[in-house]
Amino acid sequence: MLLKLYDKNNNPNDIDEVVEMLRDGALIIYPTDTRYAIGCDALNTRAVEKICRLKNIDPKKNNLSIICYDLSDISEYAKVDNTTFKLMKHNLPGAFTFILQGSTKLPKIFRNRKEVGIRIPDNNIIREICKALDAPILSTTVPLDENEDPEYATNPELMEEKWANDIDLVIDGGIGGLYLSTIINCIDGETELVRQGKGILKEG
Repeated sequence: MLLKLYDKNNNPNDIDEVVEMLRDGALIIYPTDTRYAIGCDALNTRAVEKICRLKNIDPKKNNLSIICYDLSDISEYAKVDNTTFKLMKHNLPGAFTFILQGSTKLPKIFRNRKEVGIRIPDNNIIREICKALDAPILSTTVPLDENEDPEYATNPELMEEKWANDIDLVIDGGIGGLYLSTIINCIDGETELVRQGKGILKEG
């Protein structure tokens, strides 16, 4: 299923439909400010497990990442000190993933590593859905094989064709990019650049 959404002025019924699907455990592909991502309601353990199997992610060895609507939501799902909060405030929304200590409000599958990646992408489509869902959305990049046409990670119609048997909905937010987010580890109040991607970090 393919659904066209826009940066603003979306039909509320379309947003409601996506939210209901997520609450029912659906897996979706959606746009961000970097690559298109695969996600689900991050509080739905079964849906998270399905995505982990789909991408061969071992949650005991790999951090899982979530999208929050805004900074006020982050403290519900992660522990944030004042220095880190200021840094995030200077850089979000933006193309960053901040690694923080997860809170007990996240499902047990997130707590295997006690850490969680936090994203607030500069993309109104997924943030609008996140706000309406009133829950974080799991975020993991749509994979692209080494010899595969890049359009299978950027073109919503081709992604819908490729993932039709595994994904319930592809949100068409236009042609996506191929850049990854910049990852910043902020555990224990330290700031460590893990991966340089699209985002250029501004100091808080």
